[in-house]
Amino acid sequence: MRNLRNALLVGTALLSLNPIAAGAAGPVTPAAPSAHEQELEARLKLLEAAVTDLRAELNATHAQAQNTAQIVDARAPLNDKINTRVAALEVKASKPAPDGFNVGGVNVKVYGFLKTNLIFSHYDSGIVQQNPASPTLIKDFYLPQQIPVGGGRSSTDFTADAKQTRLGATLGSTIGKHVIKGLVEFDFQTSQGVQASQRTTNGYNLALRRGYIQFDNLLVGQEWTNFQNVATLPETTDFVGPTEGTVFVRQAQVRYTQPLGHGLSIAASIENAATATVTPTSATLSENDADKIPDVTARINYSSKFAELSIAGLVRQLSYDNGLAGAAQLSAKGTGWGVSFAGKIPLPFGVNSDLRFMATKGSGIGRYLGLNYAADAVQISTPNASLNTVDVFAAFAALKFGLTSKLRSTVMISYQKDDYNTVVPGTVNNKAVSYAGNLFYSPVKNLDFGIEYRHGERDLLNGTQGQLDRFEFASKYNF
Repeated sequence: MRNLRNALLVGTALLSLNPIAAGAAGPVTPAAPSAHEQELEARLKLLEAAVTDLRAELNATHAQAQNTAQIVDARAPLNDKINTRVAALEVKASKPAPDGFNVGGVNVKVYGFLKTNLIFSHYDSGIVQQNPASPTLIKDFYLPQQIPVGGGRSSTDFTADAKQTRLGATLGSTIGKHVIKGLVEFDFQTSQGVQASQRTTNGYNLALRRGYIQFDNLLVGQEWTNFQNVATLPETTDFVGPTEGTVFVRQAQVRYTQPLGHGLSIAASIENAATATVTPTSATLSENDADKIPDVTARINYSSKFAELSIAGLVRQLSYDNGLAGAAQLSAKGTGWGVSFAGKIPLPFGVNSDLRFMATKGSGIGRYLGLNYAADAVQISTPNASLNTVDVFAAFAALKFGLTSKLRSTVMISYQKDDYNTVVPGTVNNKAVSYAGNLFYSPVKNLDFGIEYRHGERDLLNGTQGQLDRFEFASKYNF
């Protein structure tokens, strides 16, 4: 544009030197142009040509700019789609892949493990036989009430099975502001049915472990008792581990959990009731299904990076009724109570090392501890029917050492002591204690190999004792 303006000024100046262009008066005879005039005219033509070239260049520039704008406008929707797609892919990539699969708007996830145990046991006071119609559970896992007592010959036993293999599924969906969950879980260890012979197929029945639905904070169904803090159970090759020292019950219940903030929550439940009794003349446990009201529990939980702690309380009514009428009728009631304190505390050494513990004190709560090692109460028939509760104290502690990311070890001790407060047979269980140590190796994710040694002792009220020493190997693939 500046070159065009300069050219026009020069042209104007040249025209002002021409008398005809300036409007001189009278006729003028044209004269031959001088050399100077010819030179100016040549320069004028050059300037006019330059102006024409500049106009052509300017028009081409305007056309190119217009085409570029049209291309940008045409590509804008495509660019928007590409950007939207890229953003969606980035969001999807930032989220973890969903577990399970979807069925009718319900997310279903299958989980469990395949587990095989090889068990070498030494009993110092007898031989443990396996009867398929009535399995002797101590051959499968540590159960102190089945340790043979009384001296006599000792015995060594080997058994192998995959009964602890577990299969479960979780379900979940969101409807409006509500969250609905469900869980069902089975294994082959807890079946009470007839077992297949070890000589042939070694088949075992599938048995329900847990099965419940949860609507927001309300849980209804079969689950671990609210009186128990399952998270404190130590890692072990055994089915339970510190059996005599831990609360261990799964049963139907209605539970409500309320978060309180700052890592605190409280849960309360009503649960299935059952009363286990012995008599002054028989140490055999009897299960009485004459309960009128459910067992009631409450538990306060605290969770932080420093510790996971809980304190739980239990109140229950014990009931007995012989089912007869008139003068032959015998019925009685009693009250049971219990308090349990449990925790898991991370330790500042090793890889994921921690201390786990549980201590429980109460009366009339025998069935909640050690898989019913002791009775809830002693059933008295004369002179008046009554239930005298059995006092109990149980505890365990377990120390886990994370040696490397793939190697870890746990040592544990477990104990229970029972006081009957009345005359009972000397053959009732009075005390149990065990010590154990293990080593676990995980060569890859979800695969565990473990070896464990356990020593257990059982004492009867009359002083008779029995001991068990056991080496156990376990392999487990989690999914």
